[in-house]
Amino acid sequence: MKAIRVHQPGGPEKLKLEEVPDPTPGAGQVLIKVHAVGVNPVETYIRAGTYGWKVWPYTPGADSAGVVEAVGEGVKKVKPGERVYTAGTVTGAYAEKTVAPEARVFTLPEKISFQQGAALGVPYGTAHRALFHRARPIAGETILIHGASGGVGTAATQFARAFGLIVIGTGGTDPGRQLVRENGAHHVLDHRAPDYLDQLKTLTDDRGVDIILEMLANVNLAKDLTVLAKNGRVIVIGNRGTVEINPRETMGRDADIRGMTLMNATDEDLRGIHAAIVAGLEAGTLRPIIGKEMPLADASKAHVAVLEPGAYGKIVLIPQ
Repeated sequence: MKAIRVHQPGGPEKLKLEEVPDPTPGAGQVLIKVHAVGVNPVETYIRAGTYGWKVWPYTPGADSAGVVEAVGEGVKKVKPGERVYTAGTVTGAYAEKTVAPEARVFTLPEKISFQQGAALGVPYGTAHRALFHRARPIAGETILIHGASGGVGTAATQFARAFGLIVIGTGGTDPGRQLVRENGAHHVLDHRAPDYLDQLKTLTDDRGVDIILEMLANVNLAKDLTVLAKNGRVIVIGNRGTVEINPRETMGRDADIRGMTLMNATDEDLRGIHAAIVAGLEAGTLRPIIGKEMPLADASKAHVAVLEPGAYGKIVLIPQ
């Protein structure tokens, strides 16, 4: 089969399409014929050697969707022929076939495409964990979602609106902001506008927001702290550098800065997270947005595109 391989850390050019042996499932594992692969920013950091740990060479990727081809000993949750998506793999998702642990394989509802299924694992898992495990919202609170047009942002907007939060989303382009509106945000701001935080104060009658989901903390965190309400909390989902903050901004507000990573979720956490995701897909409150489809061979181009400003939905790779 064909798979993307990375033999040493470096830039996007290190992603090479190669012929490799078909994987086989061991006990408790599932072999999946991949129809679509989700591309996530974290995979670019791992490829560059700046985040996480890998045994080189390796095939990137955690998120895929496809059809079960075979199962290992002891697997009971799925069987060959079923449509599934993954939230973690053993052999890597950027491939025509992948092996995943049974605990990281979930049934894909019939009305959800494989491309949409590949957009679920990291983005929707991250959004759910950030919102419900870390922010712990109360219906009626106000939430600011920075970068609400990207993969995690669209998921978070849908979760927050369905939960009963007042949603303020930001986007950096006109198409992105339109997508945020279509996803149910009550208010949409241009985070490239110099006065967008003043608009935020107006929208909340100077009270501030209860929750901020932050995708780029090195740019926004210091400013985030100035627009929090009392007992507000910032959930740091993404960051690409250092930032200087004034801790006094947290003091009078009794405010929290809470970090999170999906990697800390246990199998038990993931069962709950993906039960909620599947229920939302079936009910129609969750609608994965695909911004761009690219062939598997263009994985290097996808790694460039996923970090560009003006995010719009999810980038997926399609094995040929």
